[in-house]
Amino acid sequence: MQPISLARSFLSKGLSKSVRKPSAASTVLQPAILVGMLGCAISVNVQAAVGVKASADSTNPTDGLQLISLDADKIVDENDADNLSNIADMLDVADEPDDSIDSVPDESALIDDTDDIDTDIPAEVAQVSLNAISPETLKTFVAVVDLVRREYVDTVNDEELFSNAMSGMLTKLDSHAEFLDAEEYENLRAFTEGDVGDIGLKVNYQPEAGYWVVTEVIDDSPADKKGIAVGDYLHQVDEFKLDEGRQANDVEQLLTGIAGTQVDITTSKAGRRKHTTTLQRNNSHPQIIETKLVDGIAIVKLPAFQNNSREKLLEGLINLNAPISGILLDMRDNPGGVLTSAVSVASLFMDDTDVVQVQARQNKSRVLSTQGDAILKPLPLVVLQNRYSASASEVLASSLQAQKRANIIGEVSYGKGSVQSVIPLNDEQAVKLTVANYMTAAGRQIDEIGVEPDVTLSGSESTWEQQALELVKVRALDSGIRFVRKTAAQE
Repeated sequence: MQPISLARSFLSKGLSKSVRKPSAASTVLQPAILVGMLGCAISVNVQAAVGVKASADSTNPTDGLQLISLDADKIVDENDADNLSNIADMLDVADEPDDSIDSVPDESALIDDTDDIDTDIPAEVAQVSLNAISPETLKTFVAVVDLVRREYVDTVNDEELFSNAMSGMLTKLDSHAEFLDAEEYENLRAFTEGDVGDIGLKVNYQPEAGYWVVTEVIDDSPADKKGIAVGDYLHQVDEFKLDEGRQANDVEQLLTGIAGTQVDITTSKAGRRKHTTTLQRNNSHPQIIETKLVDGIAIVKLPAFQNNSREKLLEGLINLNAPISGILLDMRDNPGGVLTSAVSVASLFMDDTDVVQVQARQNKSRVLSTQGDAILKPLPLVVLQNRYSASASEVLASSLQAQKRANIIGEVSYGKGSVQSVIPLNDEQAVKLTVANYMTAAGRQIDEIGVEPDVTLSGSESTWEQQALELVKVRALDSGIRFVRKTAAQE
């Protein structure tokens, strides 16, 4: 089974700021899947806030996670201009989240309590001592299950009840931990190839009703399958209540996230009781890196970090087929994604530079650094961000800023800095668990703080690109650089 590691970016329940509580690791767990996603990150708009940190009222849905791709073969293209073949050595942290989970002994599991444990318990869990759990707690749990069986309005089978119990246990730890069934697990893995998702509905604020109203539901989407219909009122997304003060982009971003992550929405039929529904962001959209040339400046829109982001960025510059005298990297609404992808993009602009620290519970921090030739180093660079720029995008921006390699402009970024590992339980189920935090290379915290811009922009975001463009032009090269594909002979 392919390992995957998630670093929180956009992928869990949205950019929420809930407190993460440490959880004891169980020796029962299988090796962690370490994939590239920081938290991320999927991965993840806009109401200008002048120099003010994004508040709880302006949260990004992509808060969730980030896949940290630790598979060097998926990051490195041996035909590319700069060789990142050593990135696997650099990312020995890949094994660390795994070890930090699986190697932590549960001391209670070492106690011989054969008199207290039913010998019919499956071998894989028999070593977990029931003495670690209060008899009253177990009694209450059984009583609740029995009550639901007998009294709940609809018939619910025990498989569903226990699945819900596992989900509840994890989501109570923090908003990024969750139990993944087969569909959710596959969608999360698919993000590394470029999928950001939503729940398949659109809403508009209707003043005459005084509510946000569902105006479109995509057939067979998660929202459609759960019975959400056109005309329903949308009152809340996760913990964020919606009112007339919200912008359409804000609501869209709350509903959007890395494919496979979940979001709670509170809806109602007009005049009826409110109802909260948990939906998976499975209505996916491949992310495209858009590149255009304006007055010799390459404007690159980087929507998320996937395994091929570095290659796609270079390909976009080549396809311009013209001299480039500077770069504007637009990372507005970028929820993060694959952490190692952010490192490889940083490697295009800087050489021999530490990019990010990853700090796990049991192990000392690991530092991820740039690798290979920084082929875009000669070009002036400006980075544009907003309150929804999160996780891996914050890692890249903070690194470029610290090295004075780029000016960061816009507004304070989201502030998301935890790492999730996806730990397979079997071929079709997994647990996503917060296992580490990441910080800037200098050790500065990103979580709940964000990256302060060098230049704060206000007003309509529709004008920000032009303002950023003027800043790049001031520093532009007198003669540009043209990028071409390598010929077979050169290779």
